[in-house]
Amino acid sequence: MSVGRRTAEQARSARVKRDLMEILVCPVCKGELQLTVDEERGDEIVRGTLLCPRENERYPIEDTIPNLLPPDMRGQHV
Repeated sequence: MSVGRRTAEQARSARVKRDLMEILVCPVCKGELQLTVDEERGDEIVRGTLLCPRENERYPIEDTIPNLLPPDMRGQHV
């Protein structure tokens, strides 16, 4: 992903958000997730995906919120 030019402060803020994403794990196998960013705003990841390579499952990030529900529970209303 190409980040473009940023101030040092913006880069530090983005790393903090990315660092938070790095502690998330796959809800199915507890494996590492790979982050792909489609849109960033300031220091927040607005839109993207988290991929579990082991399960070959993608978890969307929409409006800064990752949807980490297991695949069989997505779209269900409580």
